[in-house]
Order: sequence, then C-alpha cells, then structure tokens
Amino acid sequence: MKNALTPLLAALSLFAGSASATTLVYNDFSSVAGLQLNGSAAQAGTALRVTPASSFQSGSAFSTTAVTLNSNVSFSSAFSFRITNSGGISDGDGVGADGLTFTIQTVSNTAGGAGGGIGYQGILKSVGIEYDTYDNGSFGNDPDGNHVGIDLGGNIFSVQTASVATRMNNGNVWYSWVDYDGTTDNLEIRLSQSSTRPLSALLTRNVDLATVLGTTNAFVGFTSGTGSAWGDHDILSWEFRDTFAPIGNVPEPASLALLGVALTGLAATKRRKAT
Repeated sequence: MKNALTPLLAALSLFAGSASATTLVYNDFSSVAGLQLNGSAAQAGTALRVTPASSFQSGSAFSTTAVTLNSNVSFSSAFSFRITNSGGISDGDGVGADGLTFTIQTVSNTAGGAGGGIGYQGILKSVGIEYDTYDNGSFGNDPDGNHVGIDLGGNIFSVQTASVATRMNNGNVWYSWVDYDGTTDNLEIRLSQSSTRPLSALLTRNVDLATVLGTTNAFVGFTSGTGSAWGDHDILSWEFRDTFAPIGNVPEPASLALLGVALTGLAATKRRKAT
C-alpha cells in the first residue's frame, strides 16, 4: 500500500481500494491512533475534542503520516461534528465560539491561533474549510456569526463564505462533505443536519491545491479555537479518501446508532407490556 499510515486500533480502519488509494475511516474516536493531537485537542469518550469549553484554547488533530493525493491531487472527505456547552460572550446569534476547520496542510504537529484564529491561523501552505460560529467582522471577512468559509495559507480572512441559517453550535450533530476534483480545481463543501448527502453544494470555488500546498503530500485533519467565548468542539466520525470519490450518506456516529437501538428496544418493551 502506498504511503500507508501507522497501524491503527479498532476505531480506525485503513485500507487500500487500489494500489494507489488510501482511505481513512473513523467510525468514532474511541481510539485516536493514527492522529497527532496538538494544543488542547484530546480524546473525549468516543469523540475527538479539538477544543474544550474553556476560554482561549487552540487545538488540532492531523494524520500522523502525510497522505499522497494520488489521483490528480484530488480528495473526498465527510465527517460529523457537534458543538456543545457554548458560553462566554455573544454576538448577534448568541453565546459561544469560535468554530472549527477541516484542514489540509504540510506540517502535522501544529495548532494555529486561538479565538478567531480557529486553530488555523498561521498554518502556512494549507487550505482550511472553516465552520465559523462567531462574527469577527473584517478580521475574518465574516458575513455573520454562523457561516462556512474557505481559507488559504493560514490566513483566516476567508476568500469565500456562505451563511448558514441554523446555528452550528446548537448542540445538534452536523454533517459535512468536502470534495476536491484536481482535474477541474473545483472545491465543493456541503453541510446538513441530516446524514443524507445534499444534492447541491453550499460553497464552491476553484483552488489550485498543488500550488497552495507546494506538494502533493499533505496531512489532513481538524483545528479549532476559542476565545472569550467557547464550546466543546467535537468531531464524531470521519472518512477521507485520497482521490475524487464523493462519499454518499454518512453513517450516524456509533453513539447515536446505539442510542437508536436502545430507544427501539425500549419502545418494543413498552408495547409488550401494553398487550
């Protein structure tokens, strides 16, 4: 297998779909093997907590080994996240900050700036997709306190943004799909509170990924930051493919699936008692 990562535990499946394809699959984070945790990032039960609900934190988690973006410098990724215990100062849509990013970069052992830096600011040679939950105005080219943006080269001033109607730090599970087709330089981001892949992208942009990174080898993962406002920023599941192969519906995080089984069993028990 080309550029295989460190052998992983049960929480992570790593396999080759072909001689040149690498896939990372974390159904949950009961193991964080294969990840470099930086700053305030830590395992929290079956979640990857990139930053805790505390002020002025910065954290990141990246693959321990660089992934080669083999097929035309392309990739597809999908993950689920949840932001809870929001507190501190507020902007127009309520308390809590600052959000998280999905990032591709060339150095794994780093976390960027706290607060509005979202753990991304200062990570050079990178592309970050920010899920921003605080309005920092002109500092980040923020249209509001709840949006998705595309950041380049460790600069938190987004080159393009799209507002999200529902607060992403509402405590619910969110799902996102990020796809990059190197044959067209087209980057697409999808977002939903449902695990069903949306037909239309929330945000699209042409990005010359190889030029931005300066290499076809990169570390992939997540960053987050808090400031005078905060929240628990948790990644619940994640899949990454080093080729353009868009991922369909995302399975519910294992903890939610188990909850569903438990509730179904409880309902069945109640029905039996009623007969």
